[in-house]
Amino acid sequence: MKVIPCAILSSAFCIGISSCTTQLPKSDEVIDVIHQVNNYWQKTHLEHGRSFWDNAAYHTGNMEAFFLTGDSSYYAYSEAWAVHNEWKGAKSDNKSEWKYSYGETDEYVLFGDYQVCFQVYTDLYNVKPDSQKIARAREVMEYQMSTDKNDYWWWSDGLYMAMPVMTKMYRLTDNPLYLEKMHEYWAYANSIMYDAESGLYYRDAKYVYPNHKSVNGKKDFWARGDGWVLAALAKVLKDLPETDRYRQEYIDCFQTMAKAVAACQQPEGYWTRSMLDPEHAPGPETSGTAFFTYGLLWGMNNGFLDKAVYQPVVMKAWHYLTTMALQPDGRIGYVQPIGEKAIPGQVVDANSTANFGVGAFLLASCELVRFLNTR
Repeated sequence: MKVIPCAILSSAFCIGISSCTTQLPKSDEVIDVIHQVNNYWQKTHLEHGRSFWDNAAYHTGNMEAFFLTGDSSYYAYSEAWAVHNEWKGAKSDNKSEWKYSYGETDEYVLFGDYQVCFQVYTDLYNVKPDSQKIARAREVMEYQMSTDKNDYWWWSDGLYMAMPVMTKMYRLTDNPLYLEKMHEYWAYANSIMYDAESGLYYRDAKYVYPNHKSVNGKKDFWARGDGWVLAALAKVLKDLPETDRYRQEYIDCFQTMAKAVAACQQPEGYWTRSMLDPEHAPGPETSGTAFFTYGLLWGMNNGFLDKAVYQPVVMKAWHYLTTMALQPDGRIGYVQPIGEKAIPGQVVDANSTANFGVGAFLLASCELVRFLNTR
């Protein structure tokens, strides 16, 4: 496998950011980057972690890399992680203690951060069907749908964690309740987090303006939080039936978000952590940028976004991702650590990396290859 150093990537793609908006990389160069990044991650992370959101978000990107490249070692890596976690999220079997507020122990079965793993298990199942791979996912999600609660998704990240689980499970079961409940939960999330004026999502109810403001008194939209949402909508639309009665609502939201996201991209190609106030926490951030890049590319690839409008946006983002975020050894830098907001003064630099940031980078890279292969 050929490894392309960052300096070569930079000169191969363009000289200067303005020309990056018109010049495109070759798909085999992007595939080389995918292998460089993913092989580095897997070789430096031989131990399999728990099934919580951060690990699972990486594996959603790893499975996308498998689907694109057919590299069987990628499938094996995610399968070994799933086996390590017994094909479960949180492991409690006592339904009377199941919770969905924030928590990392085994009773938080209904918490979306312990459900994103079901996306990966479903992908693994679809390649090599075995009922045990999705048994826990069905048990958990169908129990959740049997309750009278609708407030399961109370933070923006949760839309990425759980919405695609619902559409993936629908495709496996043909149970229409998955789609009805998904819309019900999404409507609740919108009622507490969505800002119609901006077309963006607050991270959760704590950050709604004017009770919370950025350092310059502006609405404070956290880039990774909105990245989770845009990526979630792309994944949902990918699996949602054409006949779904709520489909146009998701499309409208996706297109509105895409326009809002593109409008606050920085000239260097990245998005700052507080999207509308670059001075709040200045400098690049990779995870939000990569999720936005994935969502915008998916929208162009599937006819929801105008290529003439959005191609320059994603190519500026790709330039940032491959000339600044990507380090010579394959590490992905400038990833804001685990958190829930843009933090003034927080250091995010070339050494700042994380599993979920790598997953986001892989999603964006795979979607770029598809974009290049359809031209």
